[in-house]
Amino acid sequence: MKRTERLVALSEMLRRSGNRGCSAEKLAQEFGVSVRTVKRDLDALENSGAPIWSRPGPGGGYGLASGGALPPVTLSPSQAVALMAAVSAASDAPYADLAAAGVRKILDVLDPRTRARADELASRVWVNAPPASSRAVRSALEDAMADQRVVRIRYTAKDGAVTTRDVEPVLFASTSGRWFLVGWCRLRNGIRWFTVSSIERASVTSMACTGHTVEEVGEPPVNARPVHGR
Repeated sequence: MKRTERLVALSEMLRRSGNRGCSAEKLAQEFGVSVRTVKRDLDALENSGAPIWSRPGPGGGYGLASGGALPPVTLSPSQAVALMAAVSAASDAPYADLAAAGVRKILDVLDPRTRARADELASRVWVNAPPASSRAVRSALEDAMADQRVVRIRYTAKDGAVTTRDVEPVLFASTSGRWFLVGWCRLRNGIRWFTVSSIERASVTSMACTGHTVEEVGEPPVNARPVHGR
């Protein structure tokens, strides 16, 4: 790992450690370098404006001061390309348009040298993303999920039957290469999985959801996990 990438990863590790902090020995082991190198890296981060604190003695270590002003977000070229690749490969995912806009904001604040290296590396990563479903449908589903409002959908089932349903959105799920809206169907009075690409129309109603939870959905698909990144 290059030093620039290590500094970014080091600051992220300190941020995640919270008030507990991390010892220099643990940091050195994590990044496969000497304790002396880690301490030089910590000095470099502090000189760049990162609010690093240190606690001497047994149980001591280093961390980032909570509430302190942090320097602007810095990514390595590889991290920037990872974001671009993830968003490009999941153009049909919920909130994909917002994710793409967020990535563009991050790229716009990178220093020119890092941005140039990221753009060059990005040209070496190709994706063949599936066609996205209707933007209007996805926007309605996204808004209904975020605001916890009932969404009215026109849905075509596998057997070709077309129904109009009022659904209380509980979660979005991706499995077997397809995205699903999982929610409480008021027509069937139960939790149902709706293939997003099979939703012809969707509109957010003024009706609030009644509090159905993720636990009601049951066991998630194999290897499924929330996207909070922890």
